Amino acid sequence: MSGPAAETPKSPRRSRRAGGREARKALRAAPLADDIQPIRGGMEGGRFKPLDDAAMQRIHKAALQVLAEIGLADAPPSGIEVMTLAGASLGDDGRLRFPAALVEDTLAQANRSVTLHAQDPKYDIQPGGRRVYYGTAGAAVHLVDTENRVYRESTLQDVYDAARIAGTLDNIHFFQRPMVARDLPDPTDLDINTVYACVQGTTKHIGTSFTSVARVEKALEMLHLFAGGEEAWRERPFVSNSNCFVVPPLKFATESCEIMEACIRGGMPVLLLSAGQAGATAPAAIAGAVTQAVAECLAGLVYVNALAPGHPAIFGTWPFVSDLRTGAMSGGSGEQGLLTAACAQMAQFYDLPGGSAAGMADAKLPDAQSGYEKGITDVMAGLAGLNMVYESVGMHGSLLGFCFESLIIDNDMIGQCLRCVRGIEVTEDSVSIEAMRQVCLEGPGHYLGHSQTLGLMQSEYVYPALGDRSSPKEWDENGRPDLVLRAIQERKRILAEVFPRHVPEDIDKAVRDAFNIMLPKEKMGG
Repeated sequence: MSGPAAETPKSPRRSRRAGGREARKALRAAPLADDIQPIRGGMEGGRFKPLDDAAMQRIHKAALQVLAEIGLADAPPSGIEVMTLAGASLGDDGRLRFPAALVEDTLAQANRSVTLHAQDPKYDIQPGGRRVYYGTAGAAVHLVDTENRVYRESTLQDVYDAARIAGTLDNIHFFQRPMVARDLPDPTDLDINTVYACVQGTTKHIGTSFTSVARVEKALEMLHLFAGGEEAWRERPFVSNSNCFVVPPLKFATESCEIMEACIRGGMPVLLLSAGQAGATAPAAIAGAVTQAVAECLAGLVYVNALAPGHPAIFGTWPFVSDLRTGAMSGGSGEQGLLTAACAQMAQFYDLPGGSAAGMADAKLPDAQSGYEKGITDVMAGLAGLNMVYESVGMHGSLLGFCFESLIIDNDMIGQCLRCVRGIEVTEDSVSIEAMRQVCLEGPGHYLGHSQTLGLMQSEYVYPALGDRSSPKEWDENGRPDLVLRAIQERKRILAEVFPRHVPEDIDKAVRDAFNIMLPKEKMGG
């Protein structure tokens, strides 16, 4: 091709573009100041609303009716005592029923300014309103071995390694234990060592579960050592309890309730987790599944506030979806995205800090199915303003497998989700009339080197750390990089180089002297 369209390297137009390119490269290389970060945890969502105001009112009234007329069974004696003293009634059928006035009074006194502390205060998070945070969670029993394309049983080392990786990822805002250490058959060893591995692996807020009241008390003793004493722990509790206090439909989980009581006495925040499965342990109708979850979590809120008014609790409406052809869970479905978004709206309806699940791929490996399942459900949760998006990264096989490579890849994806959550700022400057005037009437006819472009390329745009945006030609010249292979390399780099040292050696020694810690020091880089 010849003529004016065939620009040479010396042409003014090409020169201007090259200058803009060099300026953009320089900006990309510069560290990004906190005040111009394009995304961060706690940005406000809420633009996506699958429920209108009338629908939320209808679900609220239905939940009150369910609590007053059907109630919940199987509360432990201690729970029956405190809830009946608060105003619930125990029927001859053994079910606790909750008058609407009791629920409304509870809502009036519930804690709406919850802070989930971290060992490093810069990672403290404040769920509530429409602020959005993404993190891990789950009880996977397998680790996904991406290189060999197999599932193997997860171990304590895997829990520690997951915490180490999550600690390096900017878009993962909290770390709740995503796997069960299957190499620890003793329940006491399991609970204590899980907390230990998480606390040692990351300085972000931690969530975990317990299997008995006695193990809660032992874990609290250990956390007091980590914190520097019970008073310091109660001032900044950096571990919360993920508590399945109900067994849907509409039954209290007796032992879990007793565990919850112990956590509350110990000053630990709780996640009130209602995890019915639509079509199995919750109604198949999506609205019905939301209603049941709301009713169960309102009952949990009564329970918590009857024990300790204003105790920090997350409204954990967490319903799952069934594939009704088989009855199997379908965590990556569009219906799951709708359920989660509706639960986010109901937490906002009550002005409570809320949490639910998204990003739970049914895909067994990090592949195209995994990408669309995670992307759809995670972005819907964020756009709905869900405060705590649990299980948002790394999960496969309908929560049966956790994958390090997916954790790393999903960090990229969550960055794009957060950019969607942030939305579009429309101001006198951003509509860009003056920039158009300069480019079209005075300038080169493009915006590549314009001061507005250079000024916004970091604060307006989010760039993937691993995702490839090169042209096909550049991709070929670069050796045809593969996303999963790049994630494998990054996983190996992190696990070879990153060994957190935020816990002083003398405190670690005190913990190891007092408890049966089974994570070898040599596996922790020392």
